[in-house]
Amino acid sequence: MAQSVTGIQVEATTYPPAVKPPGSANTLFLAGAGARGLEIQGNFVKFTAIGVYLEDKAVPALAVKWKGKTAEELTESVEFFREIVTGPFEKFTQVTMILPLTGQQYSEKVSENCVAIWKKFGIYTDAEAKAIEKFTEVFKDQTFPPGASILFTQSPNGSLTIGFSKDGSIPAVGNTVIENKLLSESVLESIIGKQGVSPEARKCVATRLSKLLKESDDCVAGHGKVEEHIKEAEVKA
Repeated sequence: MAQSVTGIQVEATTYPPAVKPPGSANTLFLAGAGARGLEIQGNFVKFTAIGVYLEDKAVPALAVKWKGKTAEELTESVEFFREIVTGPFEKFTQVTMILPLTGQQYSEKVSENCVAIWKKFGIYTDAEAKAIEKFTEVFKDQTFPPGASILFTQSPNGSLTIGFSKDGSIPAVGNTVIENKLLSESVLESIIGKQGVSPEARKCVATRLSKLLKESDDCVAGHGKVEEHIKEAEVKA
């Protein structure tokens, strides 16, 4: 397998090179991973580990504009990460607990951030309010001990499939599906966007995609190296 599509270990969590997300018929490759944490009294305390996966056709789609850019250039580019977030390909995000968290704590924080941004740009409507209500409802009775995961599958059509795992496994179906493109995109944006909660994951995604984009000359019509590496990862998994 190519070095660019290897698995990543973040604390005790291992993110495999390829997974099939809940609610998806596709196998996605690991674009990057990293921790989310805060500086507390001089110590960096890590709360969650985050893995970000993309559908293989993301690479040729992104290569049109970004091939040849360095990891540093991609890391600093707001537009590059917006293209990942809004691009016409599936994304899957696995948020795994390092420290325990309740579903209410998690959903309230995400909801507050999303609503504040939407209101700032004047794009908060009744549809978004209903989506946020459904989002908080699915998390209401959940608790996440260390090692438990929250799973987000983002479809290009705007649906957000939310699933949960207590043991690191990836279920075939999610707990709920929310049909709201703005919420779906905002979940990933809140992690790897300019003001995202995991600069470590953002940098990792930029570094790995920079390498993959250099190989993208061979990724023609969906028969390139990324697809081969994903199939190889599936066989080895």
